[in-house]
Order: sequence, then structure tokens, then C-alpha cells
Amino acid sequence: MTTPISTSPAAGLPVPETPRQAGTRRATRGAALRRERRTGLTMAAPALVLLLLFLILPVLLAFGLSFTNARLISPNPPRFVGLDNFLRAFTSDPVFLRSTINTFVFAAVVVPVQAGLGLLLAVLVNQKIRGVTAFRVIYFIPVVTSIVVVSILWRFMYQPDGLVNNFIDTITFGALQGTAWLNNPDTALGAIIVLSIWQAVGFHMLIWLSGLQTIPEELYEAARMDGASVWQQFVNVTWPGLRSTMVFVLVTITIAALGLFVQIDVMTQGGPVNSTTTLVYHAVRKGYREQETGYGATISLIFFVLVLLVALVQRYLTRDKD
Repeated sequence: MTTPISTSPAAGLPVPETPRQAGTRRATRGAALRRERRTGLTMAAPALVLLLLFLILPVLLAFGLSFTNARLISPNPPRFVGLDNFLRAFTSDPVFLRSTINTFVFAAVVVPVQAGLGLLLAVLVNQKIRGVTAFRVIYFIPVVTSIVVVSILWRFMYQPDGLVNNFIDTITFGALQGTAWLNNPDTALGAIIVLSIWQAVGFHMLIWLSGLQTIPEELYEAARMDGASVWQQFVNVTWPGLRSTMVFVLVTITIAALGLFVQIDVMTQGGPVNSTTTLVYHAVRKGYREQETGYGATISLIFFVLVLLVALVQRYLTRDKD
């Protein structure tokens, strides 16, 4: 181990560092590191406190409540019931099973359609033509509009004498008649799917667009020089360059689709005949409106496990095979 040296101010010769000087230097460095650590913790503390209060503690509390018969307002204290709530969900609650099916049907339709439509719009607005910025703004306006406001507007549009039925009657010259879209069990969920795709596709269009703009133009020039068609350029240049963007888009759409709640609460309240009830809506209805806090926590815990499994499967399918 070499001894740190310093330079003599008189003769310009190197002078070995004394043990006292080395100790002082180490103490100064240690104090600086501790000061940086305290500063970092101080700056991160507000976010850590909020994460603890609004994420970690609620998850732990929900896990504990899921094994009890706790009610929101009750003179009786909560009682441990073991796995009774889980057995009830899977064996004696048909609404839970229906809400699970509705949730996954909604996600199975929304995820590919919304991702594909967003990519199509991104390719269109990525062209260097006049007025393309206006189209980007128009497509993005529904995203910045409150989903509650959007749901109320579409609820009026879906009425028997609403805009949707009037439009169908006009373009078919009366040959086709609309229906009460939100009051028909066969069309209610489909109507909410259309609304949800329309409202959120602009956001994912921008994500796809940001990915498109990171692909070097030189790759397209080389492909055109090799005689590649537009479709071949998309398959061999565009799509490989969008792999990371594709993973992000699929994950965000899946999480949003599985967590469907606001549209259901505003437009149908789970009806008609539970045809639009989802897991999140069912958990909120049981936990707050019917005050079965323990059972609502159980549904939330099952929903968390299902989302985790879907995320793991999705991550495996979109992994980098190289």
C-alpha cells in the first residue's frame, strides 16, 4: 500500500502525508458522504411517506381484512374466518364469476384493438404533411377530457333517441334501427368497450409516435434502395424498432383495462343483469355500498393476484429472446 504524498512548498519535493492528515482527509470525506446521504433521504422522504401511506399500508390492511368478516359500520368487532371469503367468492357468488369473465373479455378486446388502432394513427400522423399537428391534437383531446365527463356524454349518445341511433338511422335510410345500447345485456359491455377505446387511443398513439420518431431515417433509405415496399419497410424496419415501445403500450393498456371502473359506475352501475360488472366495481360495491369490507378486501386480493399473473405471462411472452 503506497503512502499518499504531498509537495513541499519550499523545494517542490514530494513529502509523505502524515497519519493525522490522512485521518483528517478520511473524516472529511466520510462527513461529506453522510451529508449527501441525509440530503438524499430528506428529498426522498415525502415520496416514501406517501408510498407507505397510500400503497404499502392499504395492501397490508386489505390482506389482513380478507381473512375476516369485517364490516364498514358494525357494532361487532371483526372476526377471523380463515378462507371462508375465498370459498364464497369461487363457490357461492355468481356475480364474482361473472365480473371476472367480463373483466377479461373487456381486456381481451381492448388491448389488441386499442394498441393496433393507436399504432395505425401514429403511422398516419407521423407523415410529413401539412396540418398533421392538428390531427395529433384532435386525436389527443379525449385523453385530457375527464373520463367522468366522457362517460356522461356517451351515456346520452347511447340512449334510444341519442346520437348513435340517429346516426345509424340516417346512414341506413331507416333500414336499421338502433337499440337501447346500455339497457341490453347483449350490447352494454360492447358499448363501453367502444367508448373506452375511443377515449384512450390518443394517448397510446403518442407513445407509438415517440417510438416511431426514434427510428433513424437512414434505415428507411437503405430499405428503399434495396427495393423494399412500404409493407416490407414496416415489417423489417419499423416493427423491430418499436419492440420496447410495444411492451410499454401493452402493459399500460392491460393494467388500465383490467382496472375498469369509472365507465361502469357512471353508465351502467354493473347492469343490466350484471352484464357489465367488473372485478374492481364488484369489490367497491361489496366493500363500501354493501359495507362488507372483509369480502371486498378478498375480491381485491384475488384481483391483485390475477393482475400479477397476467403481467408475468405478458412479460414472458414479450421477453427479448436474444
